Amino acid sequence: MDASAATESPVPELAGRAAAAADRLRAADDVLVVSHIDADGLTSAAIATEAVRRAGVPVRTAFSKQLDADEVAAVAEAEADVVWFSDFGSGQLPHILEHAEAGAFAPVVTDHHQPAEGEVDFDWHCNPLLEGLNGAKELSGAGAAYVVARALGGAANRDLAALAVVGAVGDMQATSGALVGANEGIVAEGVAAGVVETGRDLSLYGKQTRPLPKLLEYGSEVAIPGVSNSEGGAIRFLDGLAVDVQADGEWRTWADLDPDERSTVLSGLVRRAVERGVPAGKIDGLVCSSYELADERPGTALRDASEFSTLLNATARYERPDVGLAVCLGDREAALTRARRLLANHRRNLSAGLELVRRRGITRTDDLQWFHAHDRIRETIVGIVAGMALGTDAADRDRPIVAFADADEGEVKVSARGNAVMTEAAAAVGGEGGGHDVAAGASIPAGAEEAFLEEASRVIAEQLA
Repeated sequence: MDASAATESPVPELAGRAAAAADRLRAADDVLVVSHIDADGLTSAAIATEAVRRAGVPVRTAFSKQLDADEVAAVAEAEADVVWFSDFGSGQLPHILEHAEAGAFAPVVTDHHQPAEGEVDFDWHCNPLLEGLNGAKELSGAGAAYVVARALGGAANRDLAALAVVGAVGDMQATSGALVGANEGIVAEGVAAGVVETGRDLSLYGKQTRPLPKLLEYGSEVAIPGVSNSEGGAIRFLDGLAVDVQADGEWRTWADLDPDERSTVLSGLVRRAVERGVPAGKIDGLVCSSYELADERPGTALRDASEFSTLLNATARYERPDVGLAVCLGDREAALTRARRLLANHRRNLSAGLELVRRRGITRTDDLQWFHAHDRIRETIVGIVAGMALGTDAADRDRPIVAFADADEGEVKVSARGNAVMTEAAAAVGGEGGGHDVAAGASIPAGAEEAFLEEASRVIAEQLA
């Protein structure tokens, strides 16, 4: 790799791997992109698909909830010259390389999860962990795909940085208030390309689409007594401000407010927080870095990276990743209409799931906390519900949370927030899993939950020690 290639890459540490992967993709007869189904996976797939298409190579796209030996075997039967695994693959490299060595396909892997143990490194494996970067905080699956897309199409592909930002935000890599590390280079490219706008803004979720009372009521990022979790309290707070919070009888959104009005609302929130004894460090969290997509219409879910990612989660987790992919690739008609319907249903299910957890309670042990939703929460969203529960009084914010839900064919889906113990604990009970230290998932045999929890507790205790 020459020095100019590293300088040109948004993530210089991965420039050599990205260039090698791009060379193989460019020479392919055809490419099959196989990706995960969450927001990071969907944006990864869109970046990969569009980059290959722009390179003039025939491309197909497929999705998988969890890549395992059977799924890789099915991919091998798809008769593709090159298979691009995006947002997963590193943890399944032994399965992938087995079929690759048999001549089924040439693999390209862009991932940010923990690679499998053993000699699994190869030229077309682009993972930040291989170069000392943090895959949970510094680069998402979409970011890894973007690095290869840039190597494949040069500066002409900088517009794809917008999707990489959505993927990183959707993968909870901005939980400290900003995207950091290698993600910063991608944000800078998006800004330079005119597709990403950054700034400092209110940290609450839903600034583009939620009516102001709902924005404040559901704002769990910073809990303000008398406002958060109280519809009446939020309305009374807004009524006490010198701001017209309604227009034509309808509540305005944060996006509707001008800068002076936003400042008035924010100042009021700070005063209320101080009066009610909220710690200064928590109050500082009312403002964070914002990431907006400049080409999207203000006041829509696609304008804000966080809301965009939620829309994508609402498609793939209900067996419609094709809809999310189409939205990512620019369909603002039928696909976006369908995605909005799925989002409304997704929100209802998340609300019902969170209420179920609150009602049934969460079991705490010395090292972790857990709940089992059985068939009451879809296995594709139980991890999101677990993350939401961490922001409520129902859970301990400082303790890893494990969530179980029934899956297909005698399997149980396991999701974790706060600590990645999945691979070791799942393997100990005959399952398979992976992830990173923010979120992880696994599938285990039904009935193995107690043994899994015992193994997970052991692993966490070792880590703490």
